[in-house]
Amino acid sequence: MTTKRCSAPPRNRAMSLTILADENIPGVEHYVGCLGVVARFSGRALLPEQLAGVDVLLVRSVTPVDARLLGQSDVVFVGTATSGVDHIDRDFLDERGIAFRYAPGSNAQSVVEYVFAAICGVADYLERVLAGGHVGIIGYGVIGKALAARLAALGIRYKVYDPWLDASDIDYPGTLEEVLASTVVTLHPELTDRQPWPSRHLLNAATLAQIPPDSLLINASRGEVVDNSALETLLARGAGPEVVLDVWEGEPAIKAALLRRVRFGTPHIAGYSHDGKLLATRMLVEGMAQALDLPWHDPGSAAGEPPLLHLDPRLTATALLRSLVSQRYDIAADDAALREISESGDSALAAAGFDRLRREYPRRREILGSRVNVGALGAAQQKTVRGLGCLTGSDC
Repeated sequence: MTTKRCSAPPRNRAMSLTILADENIPGVEHYVGCLGVVARFSGRALLPEQLAGVDVLLVRSVTPVDARLLGQSDVVFVGTATSGVDHIDRDFLDERGIAFRYAPGSNAQSVVEYVFAAICGVADYLERVLAGGHVGIIGYGVIGKALAARLAALGIRYKVYDPWLDASDIDYPGTLEEVLASTVVTLHPELTDRQPWPSRHLLNAATLAQIPPDSLLINASRGEVVDNSALETLLARGAGPEVVLDVWEGEPAIKAALLRRVRFGTPHIAGYSHDGKLLATRMLVEGMAQALDLPWHDPGSAAGEPPLLHLDPRLTATALLRSLVSQRYDIAADDAALREISESGDSALAAAGFDRLRREYPRRREILGSRVNVGALGAAQQKTVRGLGCLTGSDC
């Protein structure tokens, strides 16, 4: 437990807050400062009795927050350091008068860069989309929009399917069939069972069969958006597209047979950049202070400036893009780590290993806002550098 106390207690509280935070949420102590005492817990193992005397609960996606967990607690604020909220019973929180905040968009750039790493890392999909192929985006929330903006900045064409939005709110709308026919199909919908357009098993046997076998399918949303059994059956027949999965049905107990058939498999870490995690933490602490009427001042980023990116100005624009992406993130390394723990033959050990990879995930910085050490750049190279969100000397 880390203890930081104010010289004077927060307004409307007799003493500083007792805050229980997932061990995988970084920087809580930094951003909370003197507003409270922070203790940590393991996300999947949280028990109701651990909430005795707790004022604030900060979770990630692996912790269901509902009446079973909070029914006997005195928690007054819940925050989740995620963009998705399918693990939160918001009706229960409303009934109990428990304030709630989440972190939409905090991991958007991290997921966008994961998608680019997948495109750069599998066959010639980068060349194909740069040469006029389409990226099909399913789900046009914060992450879908961030991806679309990055694609547009790089001159890559895209189509979007999101039935919950009016077509006039989407720059390049398409039907589900049109989007599934894209060179790259990437999934970013909210997981929902709401009618008339539930996203659970949106990609089932029928819709998976609509994706051309020479396409690339990426899922970095929720595992349940894709029927994993149907996908495994399709791939086992030697059919279907190339596949990159960051999320899985049944996490952390994933299907080893499915992992063996996908091009890259990673342990639900697409949004795990250090910058994105810290942004989520700051958003939650700021939301907590607002909801509980506490005096809070942003202490500034806990991350520091990311390392300089280096590139050879002799590279083509395509090679330069690959170089910049690979300097920040190696998707193949995460794939190799997951395969190593999955092939142990012991499902319990493999599930524990999945969580360990998330818990001990190395610090990964984002490309966005990174400074680039460059010589003389041509117009196409400058477009690539700025399209990825990097800063050159003239931008600083």
